[in-house]
Amino acid sequence: MKKMLLVALVAVLGLAFTVPASAFESEFGGYWRTRMFTNDNFSGTDSDSSLDNSKIDTRTRLYYTAVLNDNLKFVNKFEWDTTWGDNVGGDIGTDGKILEIKNSYVDATFGMVNAKIGQQGLVLARGFIFDDDYSGINLTVAGATSLVYMKIDESDTTNMNDDNQAFVVAHAIKGDGFTVTPLALYADLEDSSYTYMIGVDVDANLGAASVWGSFYYEGGNYDPTDVDQSAYLLAVGGNVNLSDMVGLHGQVFYASGDDDPTDDDAEAWTEVGGQSYYWSEIMGFGVFDDVVSNGSPADKVSNITAINLGTTIKASEKLSFDADVWYAMLAEDDVNGEDYLGTEIDLKATYMLIDGLKLEVIAAYLFAGDATYNGSDDDDPLEFGTQLSLSF
Repeated sequence: MKKMLLVALVAVLGLAFTVPASAFESEFGGYWRTRMFTNDNFSGTDSDSSLDNSKIDTRTRLYYTAVLNDNLKFVNKFEWDTTWGDNVGGDIGTDGKILEIKNSYVDATFGMVNAKIGQQGLVLARGFIFDDDYSGINLTVAGATSLVYMKIDESDTTNMNDDNQAFVVAHAIKGDGFTVTPLALYADLEDSSYTYMIGVDVDANLGAASVWGSFYYEGGNYDPTDVDQSAYLLAVGGNVNLSDMVGLHGQVFYASGDDDPTDDDAEAWTEVGGQSYYWSEIMGFGVFDDVVSNGSPADKVSNITAINLGTTIKASEKLSFDADVWYAMLAEDDVNGEDYLGTEIDLKATYMLIDGLKLEVIAAYLFAGDATYNGSDDDDPLEFGTQLSLSF
């Protein structure tokens, strides 16, 4: 597999340098970041845990696009990650052994229809439904209607009835300062199971303020247990600029949970795969998305109610500060009859060292509730770290 990835990278780069320059244009880009962070007391117990650690890691992404003409592009994105000191590229010698193909797809325009075919990224409902890479087809008609085919799983090549795949239809209705996007997803799962999500995203620009909302229902049926799905996700948020230097932002989201896992009703909001909604630093992954505190669903938002209020202060052209407070509780009690995850305070300073090179310093503390403590009397979770990043 590693040899195949290396061959693919060499082939793409070889194409860029061997085909005559007049045949197409080449676009290069990328992203790099190095993080140094420590998290402690994440396990919810009095003993040491793999959830508590200190480490330094680096991520590198390189992008290459061959622009063949105004209507045809070949897009590729490569990635490799290393933890300093590991044996896959972070140890002495630094001979990396892992190369990932994040994206590789054709971007073609046929009149009013744009088609992206291959391995590509997609965001649905701000990540509450999907925010990841996938293999499939994305058709956009007249810049407003999206038709998506997504292959979720093809692990059983001997039984085509066990294929997992999803179909998405969305249409953006744009007005004066607002966009309303109805969306429907149907996932055909193995063993004749299926699920569907239907709802709407709303975005409005009110001048100095902006607001957004996402409202979705999930239904379906899971064989052979014959369990019926019925779940909800509701989210609203917004921000307002009080001045050129000070802004306020906030959000509230609710994802239903299952009040009785033993009955024939599945009431917890459930992903089809690829859901990723980052929120707070400790409970919701945040910048240091390594682990989260005990009891939290992390970016796979389900069985939770969370409330956020924060501010951004732009002290100068290069320096800004963010402060956020998060309150979170489970929508349904855990096995110990607890629901309060805690109240979290996140602080971040961002400084542009030189044009293009950004430094972030982050500190977070969770005043943990009983649903995080898991019946123990451990200290509150805390996290501290820095991140240096650039993109081009």
